[in-house]
Amino acid sequence: MKYVSTRGTAPELEFEDVLLAGLAEDGGLYVPENWPKLSQDTIKAFASKPYTEVAFDIMVPFIGSDLDEATFREVIEEAYASFEHPAVAPLKQLDTNQWILELFHGPTLAFKDFAMQVLARLMDIALQKRNQRATVIGATSGDTGGAAIEAFRGREAIDIFILHPDGRVSDVQRKQMTTATEKNVHNIALQGTFDDCQALVKALFNDLEFRQQVSLAGVNSINWGRIMAQIVYYFTSAVALGAPHRRVSYSVPTGNFGDIFAGFVARKMGLPINKLIIATNVNDILARTLETGHYQPQGVVATQSPSMDIQVSSNFERLLFELSNREAPRVCALMDSLKENRAFSLNESELGQFRQGFSAERVLENAMKNTIGEVYKTAEYILDPHTAIGFAIANNDEQHNNDIPMITLATAHPAKFPQTVKDVIGQDPPRPKQLSARFDAQERYDVLPNDFAIIKAHLLEHSAVNKQI
Repeated sequence: MKYVSTRGTAPELEFEDVLLAGLAEDGGLYVPENWPKLSQDTIKAFASKPYTEVAFDIMVPFIGSDLDEATFREVIEEAYASFEHPAVAPLKQLDTNQWILELFHGPTLAFKDFAMQVLARLMDIALQKRNQRATVIGATSGDTGGAAIEAFRGREAIDIFILHPDGRVSDVQRKQMTTATEKNVHNIALQGTFDDCQALVKALFNDLEFRQQVSLAGVNSINWGRIMAQIVYYFTSAVALGAPHRRVSYSVPTGNFGDIFAGFVARKMGLPINKLIIATNVNDILARTLETGHYQPQGVVATQSPSMDIQVSSNFERLLFELSNREAPRVCALMDSLKENRAFSLNESELGQFRQGFSAERVLENAMKNTIGEVYKTAEYILDPHTAIGFAIANNDEQHNNDIPMITLATAHPAKFPQTVKDVIGQDPPRPKQLSARFDAQERYDVLPNDFAIIKAHLLEHSAVNKQI
């Protein structure tokens, strides 16, 4: 399997090189040169297989010959052995044809664990094979950082630096990052928004001399390895409800567009997905783009669903590549317009394809809280704020065909947002054992300004790769 950049001028790479590169040298994002296709018989057979076997079958075409199959099976088994539920990604029925896909049974209680536990092991193997070290960097609006640190902590060949917006993640999300004691973990609380964090990460990757100096690698969903691992649970959940002979729909709490893009890929691979709903809060750039064809970031509004407080959705570039029929010059023109004019517009064909493949709705704070309260009252089930937004849209979709199952992705455990939940239902959500040790542990992080030079100097000072030079 070869990978190409969405901007067309970076060299084609094999999987292992894409894994370690993260962002392409031309500033684009890597995608496979073609999408693997699965037959209906192959998809149907997933119904009798455990999650780990389906994960192998879905992901192995993307890896090619870079890793032997026995080692890759071991990676998958180890990655999902840390999940508390035997089904790994179980479905919970809340209404006649409304389902919740619980993606919070991993070590940090968020869907990011599905990809991060695999990604860390694959990167570790690749670096050991090459006798190299890497400096891993990521930006987080809440859950990515905790999942990345949990997966990479203590790995000898890797230093991990995570930037989070100071004061804009929940206390639980922050403590899941900042209580790690391993020397290879470095937390930065940036005085800015998540979009500022993400922009700095991209800027560091685009500084090619610095990138080479510290062997920079990425763990945000700009890294194809993240998307690849998230495709799997679309297949397992759909097959559990009758696919491939029955269509399914998904409502996906969306921030950086990675999780829902994985659903788009699943559809490309042959999964009969009827609807992919972009569920968003007041930071509704994707809903506005679908309505108007005009992509224009506005100021980020802090909400009680912080992982969705994003105005620049990085993975949307991968979809733009597909909407433009993989014409890299067109993607470059759109990205140049975003950089220079802080906006771009889709043409008629691109907008038509976008609307054909997706729908989008926004849910404001009061409606989110009302949904948490109503679901708890009627089903005795507790939703976190992000999942509540997804479920509110799924449950109120008047155009939905009731014969088609609607699955809302539950992206985080409600215990990660205890105050929001308590304000609504009058009690704290149950606290899983994974969180208990975090609350009283000492935190360790640096508060730094939104300044490229200062962040770059900080990485140079603390990167073990740079110290070896």
